[in-house]
Amino acid sequence: MFGKVLVANRGEVAVRVIRALRELEIPSVAVYSEADRDAVHVRLADEAVAIGPAPVAESYLSEEAVLAAAREAGCDALHPGYGFLSEHAGFARRCAELGIIFVGPAPEAIEAMGEKTRARTLARELGIPVVPGSHGPAATLEEALAVAGEVGYPVAVKASGGGGGIAFRVATSHEEVAATLDAVRADGHRFFGNPEVYVERYFPDPRHVEVQVLGDGHGNVVQPGLRDCTVQRRHQKLVEESPPPTVGAALGERIAAHALELARAIGYTSAGTIEGLLVGDDFYFLEMNTRLQVEHPVTELVTGIDLVHEQLRIAAGHELGVRQEEIVPRGVAIECRVNAESAHRQFLPSPGTIGRYREPAGAGVRVDSGVEAGSVVTPYYDSLLAKVVTWGETREAATALMLDALSGFELEGVHSLIPFHRQLLATEQWRSAATCRDLLGDRAWLKQTPRL
Repeated sequence: MFGKVLVANRGEVAVRVIRALRELEIPSVAVYSEADRDAVHVRLADEAVAIGPAPVAESYLSEEAVLAAAREAGCDALHPGYGFLSEHAGFARRCAELGIIFVGPAPEAIEAMGEKTRARTLARELGIPVVPGSHGPAATLEEALAVAGEVGYPVAVKASGGGGGIAFRVATSHEEVAATLDAVRADGHRFFGNPEVYVERYFPDPRHVEVQVLGDGHGNVVQPGLRDCTVQRRHQKLVEESPPPTVGAALGERIAAHALELARAIGYTSAGTIEGLLVGDDFYFLEMNTRLQVEHPVTELVTGIDLVHEQLRIAAGHELGVRQEEIVPRGVAIECRVNAESAHRQFLPSPGTIGRYREPAGAGVRVDSGVEAGSVVTPYYDSLLAKVVTWGETREAATALMLDALSGFELEGVHSLIPFHRQLLATEQWRSAATCRDLLGDRAWLKQTPRL
């Protein structure tokens, strides 16, 4: 398939990709910053190349350093994981120019979906509902105010080149729009190099539903199922599950059909995710993430499809290994993100050195992690340490197994979200498949749990 693949990432996703490469008997090459010299992904790879100092701009986001590592190691392909360089169309083009296969979609697809106002326009042209708002970038305060006046408050002001909850703020009144607009423009320029913004209606308590898609270079596109990622804090996902607990068969088919139509319209290849908001039975397209998602394991557990294997097969020019009629989701899978954060201190990061560390195991339990005893959790990178994923015949069974797995997860030396997840999944709100926003927005609830 490939002679050697460079994994242009770190942490749990780098470990995930390296293990997939090992299963396919493809040699792997890790890259690492000075802070990650002793990281798990470095040890697991067949080779490892240093790419610079700890700051991401000088290492994992340095196209020159990453591409130099790929050339030095003689790699013929590169897997970007998620985050970092995974959705940079220019980087994908540079890989192609050097004869290195980018394990992901074509640069044109990344561009089509990466610029959010362009993606919204395409969805609208296809007849796919989008959140009411701008038809293009809001270039002036007057334009932003006009859109807000049309759709009604509150409104979300978002970076056109953004995603993942970054460069996203809410204005609740006419008076707040100007300051919000300036702040999001600054964030968009800082994080994405694009100060353009757009304005859309902000729904205070929607469900966040997304569709996994896979496309190859032979005209085949499938959707392995839907996920619910509603449990979030400040637009950052905390718990994900598949299938969505409140989406019936007919609604699910309608949402999936929209996702397939959009993927086909841009000739999408590789793994990608169409994300949207569900308000009652109304689904609104939000964005497409042209990469593997953090929450991909829940889809893998309910379908049996290895999404990373499929990415690699597609990049190598093969057809998809599965047809739509062969995909029959079974049971329920839940994922809890184990971040090095202190929930009782407003989710502040908790850097430090991990002491005792033991992951839960057993039938129906999966842990994707990038740490071990002795790992140093630095302030330079995302706080995600591991993901605990459980599968059960029912949502109740998957939840019970998750609570048991979290109870058996030993992680000392840093604060983590394990106690938070244990309490959240024991609430009536979770049991009734509520959005849980009342809990996540209630600081008193967190203060009453000092052991978090």
